[in-house]
Amino acid sequence: MKKDLVHPLYVRLFHWLNAAAIVMMVMSGWKIYNASPIFEGIAFPEALTLGDWLGGALQWHFAAMWLFVVNLIVYLVTGIATGHFREKMFPVSPVAVINDVGQALRGKLAHDSHDYNAVQRVFYIGVIGAMLMTLISGLVVWKSAQFQLLSWIVGSYDTARIVHFAGMTLICAFIVVHLALVAIVPSTFIPMITGWAKPFPKKEKNHVA
Repeated sequence: MKKDLVHPLYVRLFHWLNAAAIVMMVMSGWKIYNASPIFEGIAFPEALTLGDWLGGALQWHFAAMWLFVVNLIVYLVTGIATGHFREKMFPVSPVAVINDVGQALRGKLAHDSHDYNAVQRVFYIGVIGAMLMTLISGLVVWKSAQFQLLSWIVGSYDTARIVHFAGMTLICAFIVVHLALVAIVPSTFIPMITGWAKPFPKKEKNHVA
């Protein structure tokens, strides 16, 4: 059976490089957080952290940060230039989201690797926003003097730490939901490696308003 290219090479490269960078940043970030907690009583298991000591965790965090930043910039520029965002993530409307949530709750929401439904579009747009906010707040925490012009977006150093923590939490929540959906619909995993998927029956597609 003929297959369709649903994930171009640059999308697959971004996905896997981004996954590696985020895992390293989260695990090293937990080590950094444990050294100076924001919230009393909240700490992360040492077994899930990266870096044998604070200095090592910082080195892992910054190394992964540069991979994340370069990867994200290339993805955003390429996605806009090729029309990938316009084709895959827009348009999206409240009516379409409500409709798809209702279908999902009834177990009738079909998953098409060729075309994101409204819920997926909101999730992907949201996680990109969370990544950008986490990046901005991270820069303010890292170099408060050099990036003080960005502080008007996330506030003071202490506020930026909270925003950074919140962004990390949202990204982790997205990963949990993302992995759960892959487990429920495993056929979506292979296309993210090969790029190709079987044609989706048009009669089963959801209409996105």
